[in-house]
Amino acid sequence: MRNDHVTLRSTAVFDLLAPRTPAVPVKVELRYDTRDPYAVVAAFRTGRAGWVEWVYARDLLADGLLADAGDGDVRIRPSVEDPESVLIELNSPSGHAMFEASAQELADFLDRTYDVVLPGNEHLWVDVDDALTHLIPNDLG
Repeated sequence: MRNDHVTLRSTAVFDLLAPRTPAVPVKVELRYDTRDPYAVVAAFRTGRAGWVEWVYARDLLADGLLADAGDGDVRIRPSVEDPESVLIELNSPSGHAMFEASAQELADFLDRTYDVVLPGNEHLWVDVDDALTHLIPNDLG
C-alpha cells in the first residue's frame, strides 16, 4: 500500500442522446483516486446544484475505447458513425441514458491515470486493513 495518494480530475462535456431530439450537452467531471485504484468516477451535472455519480472499472473504460465493453449497468463502445467518439450507456432502476463523448478526451484522462498507477499495479495501492475495518462491525467483542 502506498501513502502518497493522488486524485486526478478532468472536466468534459458529454452529449446526452435521445431519439428524435437534438443532443443535450452535459458537464461531466471524471475522477480517479488512488484510494480506489481500480475505479473511475464520472459525475454528471444534473441541474444547478445536482450531480449524479457513476463509479465503474478503469479497465471497462479502457476496453470500451477499443470495442464493446460491459454487460451490466455501464456499457462503453466506440461509435459506429463517428470513430472519434465513444458511446456510454448507463442503466439504473430509475432510467436509462446514452451519452456520446470524445474518445481522445477519455483516452487522455485514462493515460493520466496510468501515469499515476500502471495497469496491473492497482493492488499496491489498496489498504486491505482499512477496507476490512469498514466492512467488519467495530462492536464484535
